[in-house]
Parts: sequence; structure tokens; C-alpha cells
Amino acid sequence: MKNTIHWLGAGLSSAPGIKELAKKETSLIVWNRSLEKAKVTLADNSIDIRQLDWNTLTHVVKPGDVLVSMLPATMHIKVAKLCLQKKAHFVSSSYISPEMQALHNQAKTADVCFVNEVGLDPGIDHLFAHLLVEKYRQSAEFSPQNQHYFRSYCGGFPKIANDFKYKFSWSPLGVLKALRSKAQWQQNGEVKTSNAPWEALSRYVAQLPNGNEVFQAYPNRDSLPFLKQYHFDESWNVQQFVRGTLRLDGWSTAWQPLFDEIAELSDNKDSNQQGEQRLKALSQELEQKYSYQEGEADRVVMCVELEIRQAGKVIWHQGYHLDSQGNYRGQAMARLVSLPVSLAVESVINSQVPKGVSAAPDKSEQINVWLKSLEGLGETIVHKNYVN
Repeated sequence: MKNTIHWLGAGLSSAPGIKELAKKETSLIVWNRSLEKAKVTLADNSIDIRQLDWNTLTHVVKPGDVLVSMLPATMHIKVAKLCLQKKAHFVSSSYISPEMQALHNQAKTADVCFVNEVGLDPGIDHLFAHLLVEKYRQSAEFSPQNQHYFRSYCGGFPKIANDFKYKFSWSPLGVLKALRSKAQWQQNGEVKTSNAPWEALSRYVAQLPNGNEVFQAYPNRDSLPFLKQYHFDESWNVQQFVRGTLRLDGWSTAWQPLFDEIAELSDNKDSNQQGEQRLKALSQELEQKYSYQEGEADRVVMCVELEIRQAGKVIWHQGYHLDSQGNYRGQAMARLVSLPVSLAVESVINSQVPKGVSAAPDKSEQINVWLKSLEGLGETIVHKNYVN
């Protein structure tokens, strides 16, 4: 019996990956809450599109199938538990939550793969980080006593900057809530924390193929668990380790009124419900004013660098960069999120992924296959050696 790929959620960030999988031999079914929206988004009559109904999906899924959850993150565990029940595989672009990690042993026992963090960020950034660490470990300059500086930044914004220095490709509510998220990273050899992006803004000069460009950057979430994930040993002298978000220069000035309002809402602990209502209202206002227009191109920039110093002198410094724009193949964000997801699905089908819960590949052989595939699909990936 042939396996089937069940892609759940056909939003704007899914279309390029779905269309790529539709070219393959494995059967593909796309499930979406709105049939009409999915048909408009995919614009391909050859793709089997069905209305997402949980009972129907449960009945259709077979052992060995692959379920791709591009649904809201709160739905991933429900999908994963269905996979356990049916002995099917699970793929998602989202971060591995503690609840997902807790399913590791059950997934291994069921002999299925639960692959996460295979989108853009997290996803492609992991691939770049693993390659850099491996190259450094194999270099003549490698020593745990060196001073290690790791920076991984990614951001999406309009190709042609507007007054707001940003546009929303999905509901702004998630972006607004993220502005209230705490972050943790390593700087000058010490752990640093922030309660909001505006507390930790820095100037970042990206050395892109078309020249240097100044961005604003801030730490995103908790960077520290990725020290282990990226194979940094505890014995290493790590001066900087940060995973963060890029924004266009001038973003903080354009967003200052929003920062002020969100800070006020966060300080007012007695009116959580009122605060949530205000955030939803703000989200609707922003969506109407700053959403992408049909045919308007977006831009995604990713810079991942590993810099090594000895007695303050740079002795090894390499990085990977993406600077992608929306084009006839789809928006840059949609391509760079969903195409790696499609590669993960193929890796699962080809038995190239370990059983249990895992993230993006960490071995150079498989990483290079993925990056070559992305380049074959039109993406430009630049590897830069800053010390020559």
C-alpha cells in the first residue's frame, strides 16, 4: 500500500512546498478549513484539496503516511497524537515544544519520525549553523580556548521599504504578542536577558552579496539551548551566542507608538482580558493598513556567522547569507518556509530521518543535499569567508 502525504493548512506560507511535493510520485492530499481559499492559493486543479474535518482525516490516515502540520502551533500536539495513534510520521516547521519533546520515546516505539524546525527560522538557520561549526572544528584554528562569537539573524520585510518599515504576510496578532516575549542570550561571556525587543536593540551590518547594509537586530526567544543543539562544547569560551530577528533600519522609530502601547498593556496586570481585546483590535488595524498587496514582493534576509578570536584578533570568520525576494515562484517567506518542509517530507519518505522527535539535519552530507536542492529551486545561498 502506497503512503500518502497529508498537508494540513494551505495558508500563504505553504503554497510553494505543496506545489513541489505535487510534482513527486507520492500521493498528496491538502487539507484546509476553507476549500475556496486553498483553491485560490494553490491555483492547481491537479492537487487533491479537501476540507479539514478531524473525523474524516482520522479515518483516511494510514500507517506510514506523513502528516505535515502547517496549522497554528497550538494544534501540533493534536496532530502528533493522531500520528502516534495511526503510526504515521509528523513534520512541522515550528520549534520543538516541551510537549512535543515529551513524545520522543513514544514516537521511537511506534517507529515513526516527528520532524520539527525545518522551515526558515527555525530551519535553514540550523543548517547554516551546523555547517559553520563543523568547518570550524575541522580547521587548524580550532581550540576550545579561543573566543567564540556566534550570530544568527533573520527577518522578513517588504522589498521596497514603506514608512512602517514592515508589512504583515499573516495575522499581526502573533507579531504583537512576540513583542511581549522575553529573550535570553550570551554577550561578553555573560547571560543577558530582555523583556521586550526595544530593550535589546543593536545595529547590525550585514555583508550581503550586493554590498553592506545596516539593519536593526534584537535577540529572539531563548538562544542558550541552541549551544548544545549546534554542538558547542561546554568547555568552549563563548563570548557571544545570539539567535535574533532582523528589521529594517529605522524600524524602532516607526514602531515606537506600538512599543509604548504594548509596554502599557504589559504593565497593567489587572486588565488581561481588556489587554487581549486591545491587541486584537490593533492587529485588525495593522492588517488593514500594512498587509501585502497582490503582486507586492517581500524580502527575506538571513545572516549566520561564526567568528573566532584569539587574544582579541580574528583568526577564523565564516558565514552563510540569504537575501531573497518575492518573484513569480512565490513570496520569499513562503518559499523559504515551505520548501525546506517539502525536503523534510521527502527525507522521511526516503528513511533518512531518525525515529523519534528531531529537528533539522545536523550532518553536513544531508545538509548539503538540502541546500543544493534549494539552489536547484532557484534560491541563492552565499558562503562567505571573511578572513582571506
